Amino acid sequence: MIPFVHLHVHSYYSILDGQAPVTKLVDKAIADGMRGMALTDHGNMFGIKELHDYCNGKNKDTNKRIKELKKQIKELEAREQSEAEEIEKLKTELEETKRKLFIPIFGCETYVADGKLTEHKDKSDKGRHLILLAKNEKGYHNLNISFVCIVFLVHYIYY
Repeated sequence: MIPFVHLHVHSYYSILDGQAPVTKLVDKAIADGMRGMALTDHGNMFGIKELHDYCNGKNKDTNKRIKELKKQIKELEAREQSEAEEIEKLKTELEETKRKLFIPIFGCETYVADGKLTEHKDKSDKGRHLILLAKNEKGYHNLNISFVCIVFLVHYIYY
């Protein structure tokens, strides 16, 4: 089967658009053999902590095994007579174990409107949707704190 990851998923934090709990979405993705999932609720990132915590719980045993393998590799490499064959075997197992991790991808479905955030010329302009995904921790902070929170607090919905 070709690997597949959903990059646009709504949970019950997307009012009137999503109804599934984050935990059920993750469980379904894992059951379908996916290695990750992006949570992109409408205009907010309320489900991100739930996604992060649940995925950490799901990955707990795998992360424990990864730490054990890294420790074993480090110990073997530190020996004067390191066993290259055994080290390679452990490195291969480490890579296979890493592939078992379920990767949460943090994102948000944002709205792009004409003009400025504070200008509302036309109520019929509902904007265009744009999916933004965080590449790393810095991207998460930029997306959530510098962008989504400010927009949500200032002008999330225009009536």
